[in-house]
Amino acid sequence: MLNNIINTTKNLSGWLIKQGVSQETAPYLRLLIMVVVLLFLLGIVDFIAKNILREGVKKIFLKTKNKWDDVLIEKRVFAKLSHFFPAILLSWSIGFVFLDFPYLITAIEKIIHIYIIIVFTSVAVAVFNALEYYFSNAKKFKDKPIESYFQLARLIIYFIAGIFILSLVLGKSPIYLMGAFGAMTAVGLLIFKDTILGFVASIQIATNDMVRVGDWVEMEKYGADGNITKITLNTVKVKNWDNTITTIPTYALVSDSFKNWRGMQETGARRIKRHIYIRPNSISFADTVMLEKFKHFQLIEAYVSERQQLIEAENSSLKIDKSENINGRNMTNIGVFRQYAELYLINHPEINEEMTLMVRQLQSNQYGLPIEIYCFATTTEWEVYEGIQSDILDHLIAAASSFGLEIYELSTSA
Repeated sequence: MLNNIINTTKNLSGWLIKQGVSQETAPYLRLLIMVVVLLFLLGIVDFIAKNILREGVKKIFLKTKNKWDDVLIEKRVFAKLSHFFPAILLSWSIGFVFLDFPYLITAIEKIIHIYIIIVFTSVAVAVFNALEYYFSNAKKFKDKPIESYFQLARLIIYFIAGIFILSLVLGKSPIYLMGAFGAMTAVGLLIFKDTILGFVASIQIATNDMVRVGDWVEMEKYGADGNITKITLNTVKVKNWDNTITTIPTYALVSDSFKNWRGMQETGARRIKRHIYIRPNSISFADTVMLEKFKHFQLIEAYVSERQQLIEAENSSLKIDKSENINGRNMTNIGVFRQYAELYLINHPEINEEMTLMVRQLQSNQYGLPIEIYCFATTTEWEVYEGIQSDILDHLIAAASSFGLEIYELSTSA
């Protein structure tokens, strides 16, 4: 068949000469006619390919229940694949179209082959884009750094395509060029250092489940404090609570320290750790008048009565002289206040009793004696959490005066 077509094209030159076209002009006119015919055929092939692959396949796939085939349509995989067929027709016909210009055939064939490589690359990239989109939206992989792996896959595709294009342009074997690139490995490592580090970091992050999309992370070095919105091969994007965006190198999550609040969010409870500073000169032994007053506080009524009886029985058995409060065992206003604060937390409906809960004294400092409130709220919602801990501190600070305690405040006097 090819011979028949070639003979026909040769006969076309002879026919043109018989029609009065000069022998020098006939090859050029024949070339023009052949190019016009070829362009017409390319248009037909392109039209048919697009209608079959893009529109026909689209109609079939949209009728199916599968979602992955819809993604292939959305990412235009078949639309890009349709460009293969005109390229194949070009590659097949170039020999007899430029029959009278053999010195051009080699150069034009190289251009066509480069075009085919570019088409193949675009199809492969479109397939990877479709796979990335599909897996990123799958529940199983939604919080995994899927994008990093597909970015690497695309880089490899581009690299291989570049090797083949160079081999065509230079007329060298791809294996020869790969060997030449081996000598440039050191330079490549330097140029793609961040990409290589990011890829290794992505594997470590995924393997060790260090972070996921949606995690709340805090990284002071980069000023990041918010939710991770995207993990790529080179960067991790964090949307901070003030709606600014912080971009962190992916490998920094492996090389530097950061705080991931996922554990807190998964438990459904968030820690409250606040201090109330008490003036030391307001701390005293609880005398009889104080104790009687404390017995009217419902939360500690039973505690004060039982504790008072226990202490009085022990002091009496040891024949302690109670003319001075300093002798023997005594309750203090701050000790009773600590017990009150602990019972208040235990009875608070929005405090988790199953997790650590305590009220303790810390080392005194220039601000007074710190009383630390340590417990866990039953929610991780920021606004609700802030409201809970504020209500607790409001109550305890206000209650301190009922125990004869004074809260430290910075003096403004000269």
